[in-house]
Amino acid sequence: MSDQFLGEIRIVPFNFPPHGWAFCNGQILPISQNTALFSLLGTFYGGNGTSNFALPNLQDSVAISQGQGSGLTPRILGETGGSASVTLLSTEMAPHVHGLVADSSIASSVSPAGNLAAVPAAGPRRPNQMYATGAATTAMQQNGLLAAGSGLPHNNQQPYLTLNFVISMVGIFPPRG
Repeated sequence: MSDQFLGEIRIVPFNFPPHGWAFCNGQILPISQNTALFSLLGTFYGGNGTSNFALPNLQDSVAISQGQGSGLTPRILGETGGSASVTLLSTEMAPHVHGLVADSSIASSVSPAGNLAAVPAAGPRRPNQMYATGAATTAMQQNGLLAAGSGLPHNNQQPYLTLNFVISMVGIFPPRG
């Protein structure tokens, strides 16, 4: 990998860093042995800034650009964020209703499939008829609906392909443009 800038990050499809490169895995390095790289990275990615500093950690992360685009949240160099899993709360859902409705006519079927709850049919010749094919004409008690869900976190990751990010430990010191 030739003519790279010091601190340049590249993506590689193999499981080792090439000579002169290191994985972007957040490892802590001594400033005394990496002064030029420290002058570029500082403590944006960690370290104490007096004896050590950290390489960027792109394990299980997506890189985004610093700055602020139109209508976007400002992003600062070295900032991290996001979550691999989330628990959706009812306060985060759009307002909606789960209405429970019925047909106010006399029931004509024993099958709920394709039918609505209705006024039960009377008489010994029509046992268990509780459903009708008519229109929803009346609202039922809301306590007829049971709560659902368990409140467990769910995966929040976009589709991905795993590759390795490496950073140049040697190279041309990048001139400011």
